[in-house]
Amino acid sequence: MNKIRNLAIIFLILGFTAGELLASGYNRAGTSAAPELRIPVGARYLAMGGSQLASVQGLESIYWNPAGLDLSPNSANAIFSYRSYIADMNMDFVGVSGKLLGLGSFGISFRSLNIGSIPVTTMDQPDGTGATFNPTFFIVGLTYSKQLTDRISVGTNFNVVSESFDRATATGYSFDVGVQYRNLFDVSGLAIGIVVKNLGGSMKYDGNGLFKTAIDPTSQRGPTYYKIETQSADMPSEFSLGMSYLAKFAKNNNVEFSFAFQNNNYTYDNYKFGLEYSFNNWVFVRGGYVYSPQANADAPNIFQNYTLGFGLNLKKITGINMALDYAYVPVKYFNSNNVFSINLGF
Repeated sequence: MNKIRNLAIIFLILGFTAGELLASGYNRAGTSAAPELRIPVGARYLAMGGSQLASVQGLESIYWNPAGLDLSPNSANAIFSYRSYIADMNMDFVGVSGKLLGLGSFGISFRSLNIGSIPVTTMDQPDGTGATFNPTFFIVGLTYSKQLTDRISVGTNFNVVSESFDRATATGYSFDVGVQYRNLFDVSGLAIGIVVKNLGGSMKYDGNGLFKTAIDPTSQRGPTYYKIETQSADMPSEFSLGMSYLAKFAKNNNVEFSFAFQNNNYTYDNYKFGLEYSFNNWVFVRGGYVYSPQANADAPNIFQNYTLGFGLNLKKITGINMALDYAYVPVKYFNSNNVFSINLGF
């Protein structure tokens, strides 16, 4: 009874926290701060459309549902991931985690959105001055996860977000909170998960790059430096609820089915479906489908509905506890995204 009571309390807290988020956000797309917080990282679960937040585990759970970090069978883990994103941008993700004296698992991660060089233009030189600048967008995250019982695990992230455009910068923070419950209704392999992401304060740009020379027609001071006041923006909060089921059949054959609903405060809501087939815990084939009912011809989703991928457990070949994963994410108006991940266990 105590386990059920504790689970009910956790779900109620998350449900009330998410209540503010349950509003259509597609009409506010592009107005939030830190859009890089919403770019998925890691190949395994992205290949399944991000639907496995009920059963995600290991370092990729830092993005999808931090409750899964403590479920890793290893004492320590490391991940290195690269994603070719849209418009010649790319996303790098590295992270390490470890279990500490029965207290749970702790992790630290770093995400960087690399935009590349942008030419400097002026009103007099709209084609460029010959100079360039390199925007920097990165996220440093601290994660804690604890498996409370054989069925219940919880986790949280604290993210520090930093953005810089030439001589203008903005810094913010966000929190993620998640929970997973396994063997639902005493059905082996059936799990549910809830996660609330990107809760935090607003971000606002500041810096000497916002000072511009202008003439106040109401004064006699001549050209003077004036500071442009920027608008603050809130974090792109979201709420997700998911379910997964792991089916074992024949010998060494597993299939996992997963579903998730994602409510986004600043873009379309999504229904996600995923499937993973594994043979002998060695070869993995994955696919996913994402449905956004609010998208239409006038306001399309730039990403295609489906995702594909595969994985290899290299331990059976090399003796090293290492896995290689790949995900393919097609895009409508840009080159398709290719995502690679290497996971190491110790």
